[in-house]
Amino acid sequence: MKSLCIKENNSEVISFINDKLSKLDLDSLVFNSYKFKIYKNTILHTKTENLDVFYDKVSAILTEAIIKFYQKKLLKRILDYNYFYFNSLEKKEIIQIAENFIESDIITEEDNFFAIYSAVLEYIKTNKALVLEGFVNFRLANYMKNLDYTIDIAVNKFITDKEYIEFVNMLKLYITLTPPKASLIHLVYFGGESILLDKDKKIIPLDDDSFNMKYLSDISFSSNDYALNALLSMPPRKLIIHLMDKSSNDEFINTLKLIFENKYEICSSCELCRLYKFGFN
Repeated sequence: MKSLCIKENNSEVISFINDKLSKLDLDSLVFNSYKFKIYKNTILHTKTENLDVFYDKVSAILTEAIIKFYQKKLLKRILDYNYFYFNSLEKKEIIQIAENFIESDIITEEDNFFAIYSAVLEYIKTNKALVLEGFVNFRLANYMKNLDYTIDIAVNKFITDKEYIEFVNMLKLYITLTPPKASLIHLVYFGGESILLDKDKKIIPLDDDSFNMKYLSDISFSSNDYALNALLSMPPRKLIIHLMDKSSNDEFINTLKLIFENKYEICSSCELCRLYKFGFN
């Protein structure tokens, strides 16, 4: 007979575990719960000869419980320890970014699941009792490394996003306060490349000799840096953005929309669009 006592002082966690256990299709599995001192205990007994299945199912349930009830707490703990200088609102946003990273497979849920599962499986094979909170705090080194890395990249994204917002707001203010130097500029955009035309639809050259790159920051849009700098050097009263395909609506175009706000127009089907679509194709 194999017995295992799961100790946890949070009744919600124990209820979750018990609910999962009750749905298992395992021969001779019996479990019951009782409270002893600060812990709410669940005792499992099985007489099955196939202990590998028992270990696998129980490890999976405990892994689910740890992710559901402990993961966010651990992310917060790591953030508080390594990046204590952020305020509470900033930390809340960083935690959300970290959770989004996990959901979007940058650090996959599968990676975290396996890191926990393998540690739980190894432990319950050789021990008769598991204090869940203590196990989480001291036995999950690989899982903690995953979370630590997740927080690091979340902080980097938070800082980058903040710099981007500050950059856009600065340029938006500049456009608002600067008198227009061109009545109209057309921007033809295809495959991440920009072509600027004046009101007479003549090409405006984009090179480092034409415009001083004084308006740009460390935030780069690659080949579109010159286009952005040109638009800021001679801000138009109106900017018409001609998108050659749907995929062209990218970060650069979204940035232009934010900077020029009510001074831009999106076009994809005018005579100029048709001319350049024919040329690109």
